[in-house]
Amino acid sequence: MAKTIVVTSGKGGVGKSSVSVNLAYALSEHNYKVCLIDADFGLKNLDVMLGLENRTLYDMQDVIDGKCTIEQALVKDKRYKSLSLLPACKSLQFDDINSDHMKNIINVIKKDFDYIIIDSPAGVEKGFNYAISLVQEAILVVNLDIASLRDADRVVGLLMKEGVHNISMVINKVNQEDIDKQRSLNIDDAKEILSLPILGIVFEDHLMIEANNKGVPLFMNKQSDIHRCFMNIVGRIEGKSIPFATLKKQTFLKKLFKIHA
Repeated sequence: MAKTIVVTSGKGGVGKSSVSVNLAYALSEHNYKVCLIDADFGLKNLDVMLGLENRTLYDMQDVIDGKCTIEQALVKDKRYKSLSLLPACKSLQFDDINSDHMKNIINVIKKDFDYIIIDSPAGVEKGFNYAISLVQEAILVVNLDIASLRDADRVVGLLMKEGVHNISMVINKVNQEDIDKQRSLNIDDAKEILSLPILGIVFEDHLMIEANNKGVPLFMNKQSDIHRCFMNIVGRIEGKSIPFATLKKQTFLKKLFKIHA
């Protein structure tokens, strides 16, 4: 029976969808069967980030309208056969559906997967309450800036109000130089503001945007810090005690030629 987790945030732009995609890949790397659901209706980004936009024949709207089965709408990943995507639809609005639609979809697919990862709208956007009504566990994605953390703190309250108490956070786009030079908040600040267990720390990587645009998640680069960060996150999801990764230092030549240490 699948474990269903919603990935959400307090505001847009923190890298929530990137975390959802790379987490799904890391779980698949650990030989879990994973279904990634794009529940951020109106945007429909995950098929592009996975490089699956040309394979998408049906989407969630077609399932709800009865034009196809759920199994027909699921798109298998090109790299991991154990990973499937249920695409969103740009024309689908939250006013057009109710939570029973998604609950029925999850009830059908959960027997065939180990994990269902729901990429939710941010907590300040319409549709957030709809997405969190489906789960009992949430991963909150934050950055080390005060706006992100304040909005995330508000989302914690909303999650708990809806009965979601199993909440952890992934601190994304961490830049050690910005922390050292006090241009950003630090990890302890995030812990103090949110009082949540840290599931993972993901370092900023300028290659992330390029990877998303090309449909090749950065997790696929097994020499990257991103790969290491998400492998550690999955280990913690499994209940293992894993120290948090430190950013690999790069020599001048490696920086010059953009080679990851």
